[in-house]
Formats: sequence, C-alpha cells, structure tokens
Amino acid sequence: VYHMNEGHALPLAFYLYSKCKSVDEVRKQLVFTTHTPEMAGNEERELNLLNEMDFFSDIPLEDVKRISNISGSTLNYTLTALRFSRKANGVSQMHGKVANEMWQSNSGICPISAITNAQNKKYWVDSYLEDAFQRNDNEALVLRKKELKKELFKVVADQAGKLFSPDVLTIVWARRFAGYKRPALLMQDFERFLYLVTRTDFPIQVIWAGKPYPEDQDAVNTFNYIQSKIKELPHCAILVGYELELSAMLKKGSDVWLNNPRITREASGTSGMTAAMNATLNFSVQDGWVPEFARHGENGFYLPAVDASWPIEKQDFEDHKNVLNILENEIVPTYYNQPAKWTEMVRNSMRDIYPMFDSDRMASEYYEKLYSSS
Repeated sequence: VYHMNEGHALPLAFYLYSKCKSVDEVRKQLVFTTHTPEMAGNEERELNLLNEMDFFSDIPLEDVKRISNISGSTLNYTLTALRFSRKANGVSQMHGKVANEMWQSNSGICPISAITNAQNKKYWVDSYLEDAFQRNDNEALVLRKKELKKELFKVVADQAGKLFSPDVLTIVWARRFAGYKRPALLMQDFERFLYLVTRTDFPIQVIWAGKPYPEDQDAVNTFNYIQSKIKELPHCAILVGYELELSAMLKKGSDVWLNNPRITREASGTSGMTAAMNATLNFSVQDGWVPEFARHGENGFYLPAVDASWPIEKQDFEDHKNVLNILENEIVPTYYNQPAKWTEMVRNSMRDIYPMFDSDRMASEYYEKLYSSS
C-alpha cells in the first residue's frame, strides 16, 4: 500500500498506472490523506505544464484526462488523488466532515473518513513536568513550570531585549503566519489590548512566533504590523527562528496556548496537543482537533463556535470579542486568584491529552482504518 500524504505525491498514481494500465489496480494500492480545506493548499495546475515536467510518466494527455475524469485544461491534485485512491481521510473528525462537504459533489471519488492527527509525547514532553504529574506533586509541577518559563524568557531577552517574569501569566501564539489563522486577532481592539498588557495588578505577557511564506505579502505585512505595534511594549515580544527547538521551548514555557483560526479552516492543528503535554492550557476556537478534547473551564478555555457561513468580518468581530472577554474575565482571574483551580485544570489537560492525542494511537488508526484492505 502506498500512502499519498497530501496531493504533491500525486505523480505516484500516474507512475503506477503506467505500469499496470488499470485505474482499478492503482486504487488497490493507493490511499490518501487530505490536509487542508484551504483551496491554496489543494493545488491546481495546467495540464500542459505538468506534462512538460513529466508529471504523468509519459502517459499521453488524452489518456490522462480520460482516467482522471478531467474535462478542462487543469488538474486539481486533491480531487485527482481522491479518484485514484481506494480510501482517504481528513486529519480530525471535524475536518473529515468538512472534506466530505468540499469534495462529495465530484464524481468518482473514494470514501473520506477521519483520522485525527497526534503528537509524539516521548519527543515533546518535559520529563520533569511529566514526573511531577505522575507523582501528583503539584508543588513540583508549578516549580518546574516556572523554571521552563525562565528558559524561554532568555530567548525573549536575547531576541527582543525585554525581560519577562516567570510569575506573570504568559500567552503564546506560535504557528505559521497566515490570514485564516488570524495572528493579530488579539489586537483587533488595540486600546483594550493595550490596557490588558499594561495593567500592573494582573499583568499579562504575550509572545508571537512563526513565519509567513515569503510570497504571502499579506502575512508578511501582518508580521510587520504586530512588530511595529508591540516594539515599545515591555510585556510583548515577537520571536523568529521558529524551528523545533524554539517550538518546544514555547510550549514548555507558556501558560496559555492561543489558537484562533477561522472555524472550519484549520484541518487539525497539533501544536496545542504538545502544549497540553507540557502543562500549558489551550485557549482556542473549536476547530480541528480541539472539539474532540475541549472541556471549557476544566481542561482549558474555548470560544463559543461561531457560524462559519457568516461574513468573515462578523466572524472576526465575534471571535475577537469572545477572546478578550474570556481572557479578561476567566483566564486572568483564575491564574492570579485561583492558583489551585489553575493547577487542577493543568492536570486535567495533561491527563486528557494522553493517549488519545499521542502518535501511538494515530499510527494504529492509520493501519486499521486506512492501510488494511478490509
């Protein structure tokens, strides 16, 4: 069985067809995972260009169009992969439904199920945090969390020249800068944001990290906008070099992991899983993997689901309002006034994340649901 783990692997299907000359035989060997509902991530190219680049293993274009059920002059990678595979899956239960809604009107596609993404706990988890959790030693858990915050704040000082405190509630937004992920949603009402990050009674520290695609000018502009707005704010920083090492430090050194894409647009998202493994509470919209995990006020903080059919401006307004209301009225008071409840929520989160969102479960499901011939 060959697993096409997104559409760029599609030349494999044509290579196999060039060997066996039968779409039915190809389907017996192929399974497919679709990774995003974003149309930019479901690539479509001109047939003639692909043919020039030997995409089709020397299969004549007329045969390519016939076996791919193409009537026009372009080929959609995802749709064609769905037509050449015997099974396919989305990467969360919610994404499985969204993917079916996206593609079900097309003829000849295979069934689309759902296998929720996961993370490798052995790789990501801090062993001292995990040990304190397993021993029910809340004091050690809290102490280790502060040590990890100090390690992260060395990077903040090095990159931004700002001194963060391990005693202050620290929120992290860290992922690829893309419009639908809304990096600047927290700042939409900038005056209210400014109040929250400058107040001295219940202080907040905020860190952004991630990368825009170099050719995504809107994302580059958003990164630069955030940097320009926070450069003089002592409790806000934006970090660069977002690779595995910094990613791990952010998940271990944050108190709150902020995730606010437009609903139905995030196929899965996994960073919040590794944050939860490291005693960080998720603060998220209910998209991707999150609805399978979320218990508001018990293992994190979650926004009420907006209607994805609303205009984007209305969705953004409603989500922004809920982000700031939950932050100001629930997260901040719980962190500072109810530390025992905060620690209980952290423990709930660390318990709920495993084993459901560990890669052992995911690997087993891929074998049982996708690779098995039954």
